[in-house]
Amino acid sequence: MTMSKQYTLKSAFSVKGKSLHTGLTTTATFHPAPENTGFRFQRIDLEGQPVIEGVAENVIDTTRSTVIAKGEARVGTIEHALAALLGMGVDNCLITIDGPEMPILEGSARTYVDKIKEVGREEQNAERDYYVIKKKIEFRDEETGASIVVLPDDKFSLTVMISYDSEWFSSQFATVEDVSKFDEDIAGARTFVFVREIEPLINAGLIKGGDLDNAIVIYEDEISQERLDHLADSISVEHQDATKLGFLNTRPLVWKNEPARHKLLDIIGDMALIGRPIKGRIIATKPGHTINNKFARQMRREIRANEVQAPHYDCNKAPLMDVNRIRELLPHRYPMQLVDKIIEIGKNYIVGVKNVTSNEPFFVGHFPQEPVMPGVLQIEAMAQAGGLFVLSTLDEPEKWSTYFMRIDSVKFRQKVVPGDTLIFRVELLAPVRHGISSMKGYIFVGEKVVSECTFTAQIIKNK
Repeated sequence: MTMSKQYTLKSAFSVKGKSLHTGLTTTATFHPAPENTGFRFQRIDLEGQPVIEGVAENVIDTTRSTVIAKGEARVGTIEHALAALLGMGVDNCLITIDGPEMPILEGSARTYVDKIKEVGREEQNAERDYYVIKKKIEFRDEETGASIVVLPDDKFSLTVMISYDSEWFSSQFATVEDVSKFDEDIAGARTFVFVREIEPLINAGLIKGGDLDNAIVIYEDEISQERLDHLADSISVEHQDATKLGFLNTRPLVWKNEPARHKLLDIIGDMALIGRPIKGRIIATKPGHTINNKFARQMRREIRANEVQAPHYDCNKAPLMDVNRIRELLPHRYPMQLVDKIIEIGKNYIVGVKNVTSNEPFFVGHFPQEPVMPGVLQIEAMAQAGGLFVLSTLDEPEKWSTYFMRIDSVKFRQKVVPGDTLIFRVELLAPVRHGISSMKGYIFVGEKVVSECTFTAQIIKNK
């Protein structure tokens, strides 16, 4: 599992502007936050309101924007801010806001991104824990024809296709191969609306803060001059020629496919509600906030069901340590050497492999008619992998030995039998101090955890 450090903001910043739906002026302040807290919101205009965790379960309304709530507190139109944070590599942030809705600003994530660049990011001690997509996951709305599919990829990438019942503006697509290009390829894409949608929105009181500076208005079906003039007066813009179809904007499009790029922005913001960064390729057809958030909830369920993921094992790749190097570091020999190779070493973890064969000596008595690898040997194998990690960090590792001191929280979830390939992932729970190391270990067969435990070992220079 690839990881990198988490980031927060170096200092706080504020943005002020009208809200889209209410037209009221609100101020949102973005604060640095501790590691592993994610994106959180708090209403400061209401006394004693709780912090709202930025996870998909807290979304309550997705009709025109994403609204997140806890108790009586709610905050709407959060997707542009969350997209900016995720797109700029910020993992932890507390957003305090003096109203029920984030400022609409220019209808994109541009101001948020510029502020993040201005204050800068700060690296934190915690590792960024990606959820790696290993199989196709799909959510489909048969009624609207909308769908979101996520496929395996070595990074977070997106493709979106939009389609409308309009001869003038029928379909567009946009793609971004790496979300690290968010600033240059997506951040400035504004939200968009059709002229035919404006009257119902005005009558419903949903765009009191909207104007031609924060939205692209698409005029694709000709209407009477009188009616268009009335709509222009309603949103305080200049009158336009009703015979000319096109975009009713004073500002030109940033890209020809700006509407499709804005859909990318919305998806990134709504995917931030998952609570963990993902590595996968999202392909969205006719997306909107409703299906985005339903898919985010499905992803939350998927992550809970597979909270601990198996490391990737490429049997064609040369190991970092083969059996000969392992013998140089560990005193164990047949039949007690239980790690065949090491395939990955990170800053605080190690990944090892053991191939279980029918010729293992313990199968002679455990059990002759139903060969099962003893659980104690699985724990021993994890400990050997952990010992290799610690020894790999020492000068003259051949002169040191590791010894068990304690084993806790042991769980056996599935039998290990001949033919299984065991993947060990062992990580440090705390830095090694005074020769004492605490670790958490997992053993996987395929994608399933078969056993796990925490253990403490002592490192002694005695050779």
